[in-house]
Amino acid sequence: MTRKLTARQLQILELIRQSIEDTGFPPTRAEIADQLGFRSANAAEEHLRALARKGMIEITPGTSRGIRLVTPAKGLPVIGQVAAGQPILAEQNIEDRIEIEAAMFSPRADFLLRVRGDSMCEAGILDGDLLAVRNTPTAENGDIIVARVDGD
Repeated sequence: MTRKLTARQLQILELIRQSIEDTGFPPTRAEIADQLGFRSANAAEEHLRALARKGMIEITPGTSRGIRLVTPAKGLPVIGQVAAGQPILAEQNIEDRIEIEAAMFSPRADFLLRVRGDSMCEAGILDGDLLAVRNTPTAENGDIIVARVDGD
C-alpha cells in the first residue's frame, strides 16, 4: 500500500496525523498551505490528491476537512463529551486515546465522544458510554447523529 512519497508528501502526512492527534480532526487545505508556506490552498490540494493516488489518504469531496488517513494512528482519540439531552459543547481536545482499531467500526470511526445525559437510553446509549463517531457532512434517514448546534 505504501508507495514512494516525496519529502513534502511525508511532511503533509505528518501534519495531518498531528492535527488529528491534537484536535480529532484533519487540517483544512488552507491550514496545510499556511503551515507549510504554500502561496495558496490549491498547492495543498495537489499534494493531497497525490497522497490519495498513492493510497495514503481518502478525500471526501465538498468538505474542508474531508481528509481521512488510510492507516491512522494507533487507537482513537476521545475528544470530549456529547449531550444526550440538552446541547453542550463537544470539546475538541483529546482527553484520552483508546487502543482500538478505527476499522473495527463500519463505517470507520474518526474519534470517540463520551455521552453525558440519559435521553438516548431507549436507543441503548447510556450516560458515560463512548460513541464511535465518523465525521461526515451528511446523514441518512434513521441514522443516530452527533451534530453541532449553532457552531458549537
